[in-house]
Amino acid sequence: MDEELGELTENDFIIPPVKYEYLDHTADVQLHAWGDSLTEAFEQCGMAMFGYMTELPYVQIKQVHTIEASADDMMGLLYHFLDELLFLFSAEPYLICKKLKIIEFNTEEFRIVCKCYGEEFEIGKHPQGSEVKAITYSAMQIIDEPKDNKFEVFVIIDI
Repeated sequence: MDEELGELTENDFIIPPVKYEYLDHTADVQLHAWGDSLTEAFEQCGMAMFGYMTELPYVQIKQVHTIEASADDMMGLLYHFLDELLFLFSAEPYLICKKLKIIEFNTEEFRIVCKCYGEEFEIGKHPQGSEVKAITYSAMQIIDEPKDNKFEVFVIIDI
């Protein structure tokens, strides 16, 4: 589901602040992301993965694609969400994202619909970071504690 650049609004170009970090892990990397909601923590985790693949300041918003992910539980939903993003990068349109906006986050039916803003990855324009081979369930954590305003995710990616 692609949209023409002309249909984007000014708000589509506003990039949210970074709310993620990379944690050391033997032979892999652990993504730790957080937000003011679980939705934002998922978005930030996706951006952390793209940030590991290239330097995001070099990425421009030229295209928008919509992905969908579903699962049987929340951990499966996080896994499939990141896997769909990785597929978007690994196959046509080879999209490297500058911004992710989850437009549907259903925690009862375990479904996500997300708009992915970015451009086609180009060697020479985008510095090449580490190749992400796969998403893993290893040590995956989802912290969803609204009463403490604590929304975090931890995911190990295979590099």
